[in-house]
Parts: sequence; C-alpha cells; structure tokens
Amino acid sequence: MNKAIVTDIQRASVHDGPGLRTTVFFKGCPLNCVWCHNPESINPNPQIMHYSDKCIGCGKCEDGCFSGAKVVCGKEMTAEEIFAEILQDKPNYANNGGATFSGGEPLLYKEILKELILLCKNNGITTAIETSLFLFDPEILSSVDFVMADFKIWDGEEHKKYTGVNNDIIKENFKHLDTLNVPFVVRTPIIPTINDSIEEIVAIRDFIKDFKNILDYELLPYHPLGVTKQKALGLPETRFIVPENSKMEILRSYANIKAKN
Repeated sequence: MNKAIVTDIQRASVHDGPGLRTTVFFKGCPLNCVWCHNPESINPNPQIMHYSDKCIGCGKCEDGCFSGAKVVCGKEMTAEEIFAEILQDKPNYANNGGATFSGGEPLLYKEILKELILLCKNNGITTAIETSLFLFDPEILSSVDFVMADFKIWDGEEHKKYTGVNNDIIKENFKHLDTLNVPFVVRTPIIPTINDSIEEIVAIRDFIKDFKNILDYELLPYHPLGVTKQKALGLPETRFIVPENSKMEILRSYANIKAKN
C-alpha cells in the first residue's frame, strides 16, 4: 500500500488556491531554500522538533511531551486516510474551493497524488497543486484544476546558491506546463538582498508573460515563520528583513503581466 509522509493538513486555508481549501503538506523537497518558511518539509523523513521555550522541565520526555516542546513532525498516511480528512471539509468548499497538495514537493509522491486526485474528482472536489516544478509529471499536472508554481530566482547559479539546485530544468518545465492547458499562477517569494530588484522581476516576467495558460504573476513577501522552525529542528537560523510594503508595490507594478502590451 502506497504511503506518504505528511507534515500537516491545514483546513480553511485561503492562501493556497481559489476559495476555501484543505491543504495537504507533504514532507520532502529536492530544493533547500535558505528562506524556506516550511523547513520541516525539506527532509523526507519524520523528525523531532524541540521548542525550548515551551519546555517545563518535567523530565518525562520518554512518556510523551505534555507541553508541546517536543513534536514529531511527519506522519505516514495512505491516500484513503488523507482523503478522509479532505472529505470532511467538502461542505465548506462552495463553488470554487477544494483540496490543495503542497509541501515540500508533492510531486515526490506521484502514486499517492494520482490516487488522491482520482478520489477528489469522483467526489466532486476540485484539486490544486503547489510545486517548485523541479519535478514534472504531465499526467498529474494535467489532472489537477489549478497549478501554483514557484519561480524563485532568474539566474541559474544564483538559484543554485540559495536553493541547492540550478533552475535550467525548472525553466524547461514551465514551458512544458504551458502545453497542458491547465490554468496556472507563477509565484516569486521576495527575499531582500537576493531577488528583490526590478531587474530580477522583469527577467522572470518577460520569460513567463506570453504563456497562454498563465493567470497571474504573484510576488509574495518574505515571512520569518521558518526561523522558529529551523531552531526547533537544530538547523542554522537564517533570517531576512521583511520587505516594506512600498517596495512590494513597486515590484508588483513590474510583475503585472496583464499590462504587458
């Protein structure tokens, strides 16, 4: 029986696609972005997270943590178990909500995804996927109703420096994605000192602007949510400055693909 490692299933999400959604976060990612706000989803294996500020010093760690200071991150689940949780939220989806598969990188779990997409379709639930597009599966990507794909940094060497992988294959996969006739949104997390220049955004915009199935180009401001999780995982803490709203407005004016002509 196929199983996936899941870090969380978040309900009533409004940031992971159209409408109200149930977001399934899969564990494991081929990228290792230094700013990742879900660093617990990079390693594909279950991990222990220690939140020292919650520890009450009871000395009963082996019996289970009662204060929430010690958390096991990553649970093995079958497609049926995951879908059972998605199905509970079906009354809340209205006309445009549904299930979103995120991570980490959900395309690491191709067989599970195929099962989940089929279960959702058979029960009238729309599906979306959030992906780095470092991996590509035309069967899965053409089966979902909506795709959200990250384009993090334009230059390949800079991309490798900050994410661990070159982006040549990602650029090619964007071209392939546009042939599948599935609506998609491109997203760039704005990280000050790394990719927050007008030149950077224009380079990405000019690459994606003529895709026929693209709906929008979204710029997402860096959020330091991942720093606390890095500490809990025993990883080096990497913090950036949150970009100012005025800077985001300027960059978004250059990211406007709807006004490209």
